[in-house]
Amino acid sequence: MKKILLTAGFSIVLLLGACGGGNEEETEEAAVVGDGQATSEDGEAVYRAASCFSCHGADLEGASGPNLQEVGARLNEEQIRTVVVEGTSVMPGGLVEDQEDLDNLVEWLSNQK
Repeated sequence: MKKILLTAGFSIVLLLGACGGGNEEETEEAAVVGDGQATSEDGEAVYRAASCFSCHGADLEGASGPNLQEVGARLNEEQIRTVVVEGTSVMPGGLVEDQEDLDNLVEWLSNQK
């Protein structure tokens, strides 16, 4: 009986270990650009890495946070930057601390029209 429980426990640990950790590598790879220039993928990679999708949805459709599919038509880059940095009454600020990541995210969101 002990052997069965030990085998089952070990199998579960292996299964869970195999399921995790891949997202970080994919996000980092998506943010790397060969010529050093920022691309729209960089902003999207930051959106995913900062877990913005948990409130705003995987396709910007909104969930517990507002829909961002046309945020660039409603807000300019400076307004978007202010919201990301300072937050709002319900959204915490400072979720993206790296300046380059912030610039890429703001640029990407401002192009959502």
